[in-house]
Amino acid sequence: MARHLPYEWLIGVRYVRAGRRGGRNSFVSFMSLASITGVGLGVAALIVVLSVMNGFQRDVSARMISVLSHIEVYDARGLMPDWPAVAAATARNGAVQASAPFLELQGMLLEGDRMKPATLRGVLPAQEAKVAEFIRGDNAAGFAALTPGAFNIVLGADLARELHVKQGEQVILALPSQHSSLSNMMPQTRRFTVAGTFEIGHFEFDSGMAFIHLQDAEQLQQVDAPAGLRLRIADANQAPQVAQALKQTLDGQYILHDWTQRNATWFAALHSQKTMMFIILSLIVAVAAFNVVAMLVMSVTDKRADVAILRTLGARQLSIMKIFMVQGLLSGLLGVVAGTVVGVLIAWNLGAMVAAFEHLSGAHLLAKNIYFISAVPSELRWDDVAGVVAVAVALSFLSTLYPSWWATRSQPADALRHE
Repeated sequence: MARHLPYEWLIGVRYVRAGRRGGRNSFVSFMSLASITGVGLGVAALIVVLSVMNGFQRDVSARMISVLSHIEVYDARGLMPDWPAVAAATARNGAVQASAPFLELQGMLLEGDRMKPATLRGVLPAQEAKVAEFIRGDNAAGFAALTPGAFNIVLGADLARELHVKQGEQVILALPSQHSSLSNMMPQTRRFTVAGTFEIGHFEFDSGMAFIHLQDAEQLQQVDAPAGLRLRIADANQAPQVAQALKQTLDGQYILHDWTQRNATWFAALHSQKTMMFIILSLIVAVAAFNVVAMLVMSVTDKRADVAILRTLGARQLSIMKIFMVQGLLSGLLGVVAGTVVGVLIAWNLGAMVAAFEHLSGAHLLAKNIYFISAVPSELRWDDVAGVVAVAVALSFLSTLYPSWWATRSQPADALRHE
C-alpha cells in the first residue's frame, strides 16, 4: 500500500522514522521526541481536566436536583390554599410524575452555645418522598417520624455534627417574630426533637438544611397553607420546556421556576471556567507546536543536501513543502494519538487513582466545605475529546507551514557546494 503513496509522503514518513532512530543529527531526534511528548501531554491534560469539570457539574447538579426539585410552582398571592387542585392540574401534563406542597422558613438552630443558620422546609413526608430522591434508604427513617404537632426535625448530617446533636436530642429553633416592632424585636423560639439526619453529599445542603412537618411550619409562620408545589418530571433536562408549557395551561396567577433558573449563576460560572480552562490548557499544545517548528527548522537545515538533490531531479517547491509538512504533521499526530489514549485512560480511572493516592499519602484532595463534594468526579465526553483532538491537529498543522516554506528558499547550488 505504501508504494501507491505520493513520494512526498514516503520521504516525509522516512524522515520521521529516521529522526526517531537517531539520524545524522541527534539533536533533531531529541527535538522530535520533545515535540511529540509536548503535544501528547497537552492533549492528555486537556482531556482529563475537561472530564473532571464535566464530572463535577454532573455530580453537583444531581445532588442539587435531589433537593431543589425540578420545578417549583408558587401562587402570586403568596400562599396556595388550593394546592390539591393545582397538583391535579399539573398532573395533566404527561411529563409531571409527582408533586408535593412545601413551605420554607429561614431560622437559627441553637444547642447550648452553638448556633447555626438553616433553611427549614415544611413538607408532607409521604408526598415529599415522591419528588426528592434522597428520602430513601437510610434517610427515610427520620422523615417517617415527622408527624403533625410532634415538632420533630430532620437535620443535615453536617449540620447535626456542627451542633453536636444526635437522634432523640433537642435543638431550639429561633425565627423572626411575626409581629416584630421597634419595641419588640425578640425572635420566637420553639424546641424541636431530632428525629434523624440525612446526607446528600452536597455540603451546602448537608450543613444548612432541615425538614419539619408542613403543619408545624404553618403553625410557626401563622399561616394555613403551603407556599407552593414542588414538581418532579420525567427528564430534568426538559424542566424549562415543561415549566413553559405549564404556564400556558394553569388557570390563575402562578409563578414557575425550574431548577436551572435557581442555579443559573452557578452553571454560567462553571461554563465560563470550563471554557477558560480549555483556552489556557490549549497553550500547552501551542507551546508543543513551537517545538514542532523548531524541530522542522533544524530538520530542514540537516536535510539541505537532500532538498538540493530533489530540486535538481525536478521536484517542485510545493513538493518540498509537502515533505516537511508531512514530517511535522505526523510528529504532531503521534503526540495527539498518544495523548488521547493516555487522557482517556486516566479520565476513565481517575476516581480509583485519586482514591489510591489519598490512601497512600493520607491527604484529602477536595474539602467538601469548599468544593461541595468530597470525591474527584470524572465524566468523559467524546465531543470534548473530538474538540481537543481537532485543536491539537490544527495547531500541529499550522506549525509546519513556516518551516516547510523556508525549505523551498534554499538554492540547490549553494547547498551542494558545501557537501
